[in-house]
This record gives sequence, C-alpha cells and structure tokens, in this order.
Amino acid sequence: MAPHNILTIKLRYLGDVLLATPTWQALKAAYPRAKLTAIVNRGTEDILLSNPHVDEVLSLERGSLVQQYRFIASIRRRGFDTVVDLTDGDRAALLSWMSGARVRIGFNAEHRWTGRCYTRVITSDAGAHRIERDLSALAPLAIPVIDRIPRMWLTEEDDAAADDLLRRVGVQLDRRWVVIQPGARYWFKAWPPERFAELADRVADRYGCQVLVAGTPQEAALAQTVVAQAKHRLISIAGLSRVRTLAALLKRSVLFVGNDTGAMHIAAAVGTPVVGLFGPSNPMEWGPRGGPAEVIYKGLDCRECFHPTCRRGEQNCMKLISVSEVMSAAERLLAQGLS
Repeated sequence: MAPHNILTIKLRYLGDVLLATPTWQALKAAYPRAKLTAIVNRGTEDILLSNPHVDEVLSLERGSLVQQYRFIASIRRRGFDTVVDLTDGDRAALLSWMSGARVRIGFNAEHRWTGRCYTRVITSDAGAHRIERDLSALAPLAIPVIDRIPRMWLTEEDDAAADDLLRRVGVQLDRRWVVIQPGARYWFKAWPPERFAELADRVADRYGCQVLVAGTPQEAALAQTVVAQAKHRLISIAGLSRVRTLAALLKRSVLFVGNDTGAMHIAAAVGTPVVGLFGPSNPMEWGPRGGPAEVIYKGLDCRECFHPTCRRGEQNCMKLISVSEVMSAAERLLAQGLS
C-alpha cells in the first residue's frame, strides 16, 4: 500500500538541507498524492520555502521540555504512516519512533541504540557524496532517482529583496560582482582572511568586478577585517540578509569563492560558478553540486580531523592553499562566464 502521509526529518545545517532536496523530489515524484512534511532545524527552513516537492515545513522546537513535549505530541497526532529520517542523530531517531508511523526508515552509521527506532536501517557507502547518501534512504521504498542536483526555488519577492539590499550597501547593479565568504562553522575550515583580501584585490584588478563579502551576523567582524585589509573598496553584506535574499543575490553573481559552508552549496545550487576551499572535510562527500565548480583540497593525512586544535601550524590544510591557485581557479571559471 502506497504511503499517503510522509514525514521526513533533516536536523542539520543549511547545506545539509539543501543537499537533501533531490531526495524530496524523488519522494514527491513517486507519491504525488501523498502529503510530504519536512522537519528541519529552526534557521534552515528558508531552504525549503517555495519548494514544490515539500507540502509542509516544520521547524523543530528546541525550547523547554514542555514545548518539546507539545511538539512531539503534535507530530503524533498528525498520523504519519511513513518516516524517512535523513539525519542519523539521537533527536531525529526519537522523533521517528514517537511519530507512531508504521514504516520508519533511517541511518545508523555508528551502530548505536538509535537503530532500534527504525523498522529499516539503511547502510550507505562510506565516503559517498551526501546527496547519494540521502538518496539511498529511498531504497526500501524502491523509489527511482529523478535528479541529483540540489535546488532552491526563489520568488520575485526574493529578487526584490536582493535588489533592495544591493542598493542599500552601494552596489552598482549595472556592474558585475563577485561574492567571497571568509567564514566557516569551525575555524580550521576557514582560509586566512588576509588571503581573501589579496584575492579580492586581484579579482578587482583583473576584471573590474565589485567584490562583496558575505557571512552570518556572527561573521560581520571577520568580514570587516577582510574589507580593511583589501586595497580596493569591498562591500560587506555579512549579517544583512536572509538566506533567500543571499541566494537571489548569489544567483546574479559571476563568481563565489568561499570555504565549505552552506553559502557555498547555495551558490552552486542557484547556478553560480563556485571555487570551494576544503580542509578537513572531503569534497568527495561534501563538494558543491549544481553550477560550474572548482574545488581546492590538499587531502592531508589528518583530514576529517575536526579537532579543536591543529598541530600543523603554518602547514595546516587551509594555509597550504595559496592565493595564486585560488586565483587560477577563479580565472578559469570567469573565463567561461564572461566570454
């Protein structure tokens, strides 16, 4: 019997939610009459707004125990018959089990107690790209893959908000612009800010492009550091836009250069040429998908460390990436887009 009320769960970050969009597309194509609900972490829901393959988006409540209980109770009352959990985490596993759905599909890569919350545990190929990993959750339902490209569906309102932001910060709309993003969730995933400044100067000298420095509100000071170190006039937009406004702005950019972040995945998904700078995370698993992209990755023996300290000093994975090689990658992509 085909499912008619499907719950999907993705309690991760912006990029993770975006990379799961091919899975929602395949689910909706297989069961067009089913209601498809997605639970995501608060702050990532903008990725799925206007997505035609998701009927309802719920943001997970992380407040008091009373609020969390009410949220779980509301999920159970909805009568889901099928759960596809793409998270592989404790909270999502418990939500899957407490939903009361008869069919519960999820991951358990570390072979922990959470596997008991599912009726079917999925084993994906180690090192597979995250898109492929998410799509593998559809195997128990025998659902074919429709596409492997992550996507965001933007609206006229998003475009208008981007225009408004660009005018407010002094961007000339009749001139090309490049976006750089120096921040990262972890410091050891970030290229040094002075190198972003030097790269921005080289791009401005060579192509006459305006350079915008993006980032979260918490990265505004870092963005200003890059602005201050550059010789050319850079424009910081860090902390000034919603996710969808940034996506609309990136869609019209001629290039994005940044670390392995949600913004990198957004840029690729809207078709912007991307230079992605990778350190401890492996681009074979987390690389950008969508528009044209070049990835720079040293693949050191300590990769995927995610340790709070790095003992390599000046020889760490991000500092081994030179401005010249990033500029060369940028030039190759800009040659394609500006020709």
